[in-house]
Amino acid sequence: MMESRNEARHLVECDLCQQPVSFFCRRCGVNLCDPCVTIHLRVKSTNVHEIVDFASKDDDDTCHCESHPKNDCSAYCKTCDAPICILCVSIKHKSHEMSELSDKIEELLKVIAKENDRLKSSKHELERIMEHTTKLLSSISSIYKQRKDEVTARGEEWHKQIEKTVKKLHQELDDMQKEHETVLQNQKKEFEELIGKVNEMNGKTIKLQKSKNVKEMQTFVPVIQNHQNLNEFTQYSFPSFYECKIDPNYLQTYFGYVEKMEEKKTLLLEDEFKERELPGRRMLDVPTVTSVIDTGFPASEEYKSRLYDMAVTDDNKVWMGGASNELKLFDLQGHLHHTISITDQGMYLCMYNKNLVYSDQTKKAVKMISDTDTVVTMFTTGDWEPYGVTNTASGDLLVCLRKDDQSKVVRYSSTGTVLQEIQYDSQCQPLYIWAIYITENVNGDIIVTDFEKKAVVAVDRFGIFRYSYSGKDSKFRALSVTTDSVGHVIVTDFDGNKIHMLDRDGRFLRFIIPEGGINRPRSVCILGHGEMLVGECKTGIAKRIKYLEE
Repeated sequence: MMESRNEARHLVECDLCQQPVSFFCRRCGVNLCDPCVTIHLRVKSTNVHEIVDFASKDDDDTCHCESHPKNDCSAYCKTCDAPICILCVSIKHKSHEMSELSDKIEELLKVIAKENDRLKSSKHELERIMEHTTKLLSSISSIYKQRKDEVTARGEEWHKQIEKTVKKLHQELDDMQKEHETVLQNQKKEFEELIGKVNEMNGKTIKLQKSKNVKEMQTFVPVIQNHQNLNEFTQYSFPSFYECKIDPNYLQTYFGYVEKMEEKKTLLLEDEFKERELPGRRMLDVPTVTSVIDTGFPASEEYKSRLYDMAVTDDNKVWMGGASNELKLFDLQGHLHHTISITDQGMYLCMYNKNLVYSDQTKKAVKMISDTDTVVTMFTTGDWEPYGVTNTASGDLLVCLRKDDQSKVVRYSSTGTVLQEIQYDSQCQPLYIWAIYITENVNGDIIVTDFEKKAVVAVDRFGIFRYSYSGKDSKFRALSVTTDSVGHVIVTDFDGNKIHMLDRDGRFLRFIIPEGGINRPRSVCILGHGEMLVGECKTGIAKRIKYLEE
């Protein structure tokens, strides 16, 4: 420390003569060399100076009075919130509320100590994050090189496929050429024979024109008459190569893309994070069941399942589908209002333009219940079996489809026009194995539960993979999925007997398990007002659960 101060002494010049500084006048705040100290004291003799060595000019811990700089502060004026000297006490601050300076110092030191402890407590976390950031910096070149290598490998793979396609087309052209040559050779031979016949007839005609042999002429007449002229022949064109137009967007979709670096703010304290994710209203520590609806569906013979899916109407009623060829409409108090017969079980339901829509897996169609309770086929799904169905903010329908071991999501217009197909990720790998339930989030994400993967899979509105969630333990079996008005993702866990709540980026927030628990939850709907309706598959009971405070 002394060495650094000595170095500073040589770097600073005297304010009077610009020579190396040796002293400092605290009263006047000037730097002085050895000769200038005497001059300064003589010229400014009316002032009381405090000359100190320059190296120790910052060591003064004394609090000087602003009104009387030569006096040290000895008291504290609470009225003015300022330290003062003894003269101030008796003059300017005579009627003010006072305290000992030491009391104020003790009070301030307690605040400083508390805040310092707070900062020290976060130091470990900051050091951990800094260490992580340092590691990222050290590996950034290798990571980006790895990504470039992946792009290069993808390009090489495409080059191989292109070369393979070129060889295939060359082989097809070689085969065509051989076939073409054979056909033309045969045609040439046929024409040579025909021309030979014509020449033969012409020669015979010339000979008879010089002859008077009537019998020979009579014999030749039917021969030349029966010789037909060629009326048509087959022409063989050369093959053409048609270049397919290269659409850059299409090419990018199937080649792959680079996902841009995302900036996400992450709070260090989990409690603060939860508060941010649940704005305005707090989660109940123990959600409560406020009412139940006994749907009365029979148990299936194979799995003993009863209740499959639900859809809430605009007037706070709920359609139920279960293990029978009936759809039932209940109010939230559990009263049955209406029943409609269908040809399939009501396993996948949604509301669309205020009408109930469901997947008819037997007929491979998406159907609607009209205002007159008539079942109307909106569109069929070909060879693909329809599963989960949901409406979208754009007025379309999203349907989960499955055929053999393939699964995809298709966006349909109301008339059944295919608007979008989502099946593969950027690496051309299947996004889904067995997509069953589906919903659209407020940010446009398309969220699907995959029965085979035991996971939730989300893509953005363009079908680009966003995230996957596989639960918090090995028992997780995602079935139904829905979202609330702020984008929370609600997932029923059939095997785990609980509800999972995620944020809109797929991060786990908390479990929702009401008093008394849930038995094999399958379907789920958000009712609003901090409530949800959860259907128990095995019991056939739908529980109305309050999970947010008022």
